[in-house]
Amino acid sequence: MIQYFQNFFGYWAMPFGMNWIVPLGILIFSLVIVWSVVWKGMALWKAARQGDKIWFVVFLVVNTLGILEILYIYVFPKKSESAQ
Repeated sequence: MIQYFQNFFGYWAMPFGMNWIVPLGILIFSLVIVWSVVWKGMALWKAARQGDKIWFVVFLVVNTLGILEILYIYVFPKKSESAQ
């Protein structure tokens, strides 16, 4: 278990030079947000263009880190343009 201690300036820090963990976590969290927003935007755009109101609401409400969005874009069958 990581133990925290109070340094000279009164800030709580991690011992043994482990200060890289927080910036790494921020970087990973930021990349996950960008990844999710890109896929969500693409799926919302496609659902809106095809008139899939239920899918649009599902994508707007549910966050799945892009998994559901990727499935919608690449796996689920596309509507034919002649049906419009």
